[in-house]
Amino acid sequence: MRVLRTVGTALTLCAAAWLTAAAPAAADGTDGKDGKDTPTEAGTNFRTATEIEPGQKATAAASTGDYLYWAFPAAAGRIPKVEAELKLPDAASRHGGATWQLDVYDGLRRHQPCASGMPTRRAAQQDRSVTVSCTLRQVRSWSERWANDPLPGAYYVRLTVVDLPAQDLGLPIDAEIEASTGEAGGAHADGGDLTPLNPVLRAGTAPGTDSEPPDDTSSASPDDDKGGDVPHAVAEPEDGWGSGWWSDRWVWTVIGAALAALAGVGGYTLTRGPRHPGRPPIGTGSDI
Repeated sequence: MRVLRTVGTALTLCAAAWLTAAAPAAADGTDGKDGKDTPTEAGTNFRTATEIEPGQKATAAASTGDYLYWAFPAAAGRIPKVEAELKLPDAASRHGGATWQLDVYDGLRRHQPCASGMPTRRAAQQDRSVTVSCTLRQVRSWSERWANDPLPGAYYVRLTVVDLPAQDLGLPIDAEIEASTGEAGGAHADGGDLTPLNPVLRAGTAPGTDSEPPDDTSSASPDDDKGGDVPHAVAEPEDGWGSGWWSDRWVWTVIGAALAALAGVGGYTLTRGPRHPGRPPIGTGSDI
């Protein structure tokens, strides 16, 4: 009975640890920001890319042939995914099919290949809409100098048409885009610490004026090192750029510890042999 009680206590502690550890996991897996206004425009280059948050849909009205840019943050241990839908003009106003392409770049403006999805798709003349998507590899917390691994920081999305009849340039289109960053899981976690690739946006000399760009050395303030007054391409995620302390490895560690404790109790019970409470121990005065 004592063994059964021990086993029951260990299982109860294991279940409690599981539930306690699973709570942060559920919180970390939630993407998107509630209460935020949906962006209704897109940038025309990297420096003017419209910032969007993971899980937030953005829209833009543009012309066929425009380059549309957005930017979003991705932390280490995440798998960025971007999906865009284009609403095309009426077939009567078009002169043929068109090929649309979605490209994703990191903070160094390095093109990142898609691990899955369909970043390039051909739309026939009668199609009313077309959807393109791209899922990147897991964002790593470190990388070799020669590698092109996704690293934490800003990611730029570019959407444009790459092949269409010349007569269709300038026709109006509506774009809707959403970026998400799913959790890769503790099985794919890697140790490391890297400064995020989040470019600093500083204003230069305005055209037609005599104003000078700000001096990085003379006008620097203590808050600049903390990122307080320095505008970046994207805002830092709430949980930081790292993967954080939580990982589902904690769950398996707790389960392994509980199983090891149970194995120890069971082994001790099997090897100590039967007990005889009524028999006095050998070497006492009762044997004389």
